[in-house]
Amino acid sequence: MTDTIHITIDRADGSLQRLIGLVERRGFHIDGMMLSDEGSLRRVQMQVRGKDAGRCTDNLGRQIDKLVGATRVGFAAATYGFTTGAAA
Repeated sequence: MTDTIHITIDRADGSLQRLIGLVERRGFHIDGMMLSDEGSLRRVQMQVRGKDAGRCTDNLGRQIDKLVGATRVGFAAATYGFTTGAAA
């Protein structure tokens, strides 16, 4: 099962690397990711799934909130495909 996390990060050097590194160190696979630049910020939509059943994406979200320059904006659980485009 894949969960989607919406995150806002600073456009500082290495900020995206720190975010991806955190997700991987916490035992999650990144199945998909979309980025959009908005001035000095970057919006990230990341689809993640745990490497095993014991991984909780809510705990991952709290870890992301502690990351300097990153803020979790939203969370959508149980998405089964990575979709792009305008909502109907």
